[in-house]
Amino acid sequence: MTAEMRPAPADAPSKGRLRLWLRILKVSRLVEAELRERLRAEFGSTLPRFDVMAALHRSEKGMKMSELSGVLKVSNGNVTGIVDRLVDEGMVERVAVEGDRRATRVRLTAAGRTRFETLAAAHEAWVDRLLGGLDRGETAEMTALLARIAHPDAVAEEI
Repeated sequence: MTAEMRPAPADAPSKGRLRLWLRILKVSRLVEAELRERLRAEFGSTLPRFDVMAALHRSEKGMKMSELSGVLKVSNGNVTGIVDRLVDEGMVERVAVEGDRRATRVRLTAAGRTRFETLAAAHEAWVDRLLGGLDRGETAEMTALLARIAHPDAVAEEI
């Protein structure tokens, strides 16, 4: 058995990092489950619909479906059904791409933009309440620490 495969001692840094990862995962799942339930109960919506609308809200001119699925890190097929339902509800519209007969952009309609802004305000309030046990300094510190995990090279260059 190689050194990498042997169990580390209970006080090894790797054990602490493993516990940290499990805690991050648990908290993430708890927060996500609460957000999913609140979107469903209060707005009859889903987190994937919220994510699609959020991505489109950030892009005034809209996005091709491939761009949208790329931003959301999901397949075109996963996004298509959501977009189809949002189109049927008048929240999203398809717009032809000039010079490319096969391509279309999807973008929020005025009603979709208004609806998303209502959802986003509620979402922000829910997250604020869920993470309300942290003060401003703790929030900034945790954000910075998690950024070091997500982008270790970028953070190292900033220092």
